[in-house]
Amino acid sequence: MTYRRAAIPALAGGLLLTALLWWAGAGVNALHLQGTADVIGGRAAAELEHWLTPWSYDPPDSVRLGTAVLGGIGDTAVTDGSRYLALYETAMQIRFAAVFAFFVPGALLLLRRLPPVNGRMPVSLLAVWAWGMVAGTLAATLSAPWVIASHGRGSYRFLPQLAGMMSSGRQILVLAAFVAAVVTVLTARVTAKGAGELPRAAVPARAAHLAAAVGTAAVALSLVVLSYQPVAASIQRVSLSGRLMSEPGDFLRQWLLLGGWAGPAGTPVGHWLLYRAADVLLLAVVWCGLRWLPGMLTRATVPAMAAGAVCATVIGLLANQLWQMAVTGTDSGMRWGLVQLSGGLGGGVPAALTWGLVAGVLAALTLRLAGGGHAETDGSLAPAPPAVLPDPPATAPTALPDRPAG
Repeated sequence: MTYRRAAIPALAGGLLLTALLWWAGAGVNALHLQGTADVIGGRAAAELEHWLTPWSYDPPDSVRLGTAVLGGIGDTAVTDGSRYLALYETAMQIRFAAVFAFFVPGALLLLRRLPPVNGRMPVSLLAVWAWGMVAGTLAATLSAPWVIASHGRGSYRFLPQLAGMMSSGRQILVLAAFVAAVVTVLTARVTAKGAGELPRAAVPARAAHLAAAVGTAAVALSLVVLSYQPVAASIQRVSLSGRLMSEPGDFLRQWLLLGGWAGPAGTPVGHWLLYRAADVLLLAVVWCGLRWLPGMLTRATVPAMAAGAVCATVIGLLANQLWQMAVTGTDSGMRWGLVQLSGGLGGGVPAALTWGLVAGVLAALTLRLAGGGHAETDGSLAPAPPAVLPDPPATAPTALPDRPAG
């Protein structure tokens, strides 16, 4: 699929994702109406406000109250208050522009190498959905310094504040990214018509298995080793010199840890294993994604493998979180509503980006190293076209000797 054909759905999806997030942020004021709490409940309204505020152009109460206090002191304070409000407005402009800027190149690469034709429709949809969540998280991270500065305490515990804002608004981002992915993939399916045959790559089965194992091992390093409670506590206690770089523990945890677990101390083993099954599900999704990805791509390049591995890790995280939601809801007897149970959706995307890139690069290098020899291809992968051998040179038929008379 050419870049020209992939550009139209990528641009349409980027515009739709940006518009959906802006529309969601504009709906914060509706949660403050008197009848809203009566309809959906006060607790659910507060949760939804927490989800939507990071995408709202209206400054939060912390910025408003700070500027109001400054505004009562004098003319200089009034000027400072307007500057803080301007900083917040600039942060939101950067945030929405960054959503579009991050989504379009990633979607363009995915649609070019993973077009939604020839049985690739579900895989392409999941990949673009995951990339929409990555784009929103990167946009929130990029604009976070301006948001922090608008609160008037930019130099105070900067890294912990940045870590807290990196994944803000992730719950509504999951829904908006899914809608944008559906529109993007459906549009790409239309633009791909007439593009000619887009075959799958032929990948040796042994090389694909080895690449998937190496990439999954990189993800397991974060999920099993670094996320173990004593190791995670050591990462949390890392100390760096410098005022802005002090207390980097929360920041490192966001980028390095895909989960968190400890031994079954004080809990039934069966209950503990039920929660740990979510981690097994994550690794299974990553392994299957890396196993099938080389055969689904039109060309298994390093950028395409890296982007695909990031998307597979994000989808694995979502499966992990949905499993935990179901287990938690069963244990609590549905005392919590759906809004409260889904509060953990979309978390861990920065770590999925880090380890997905590592897993994708390692898998691509392993494919190149292991795919050089001849190996039998798996039936799930498209076989390579048979080599066309040149016809042998024409020679005159050799005369057979006469049979002697008996």
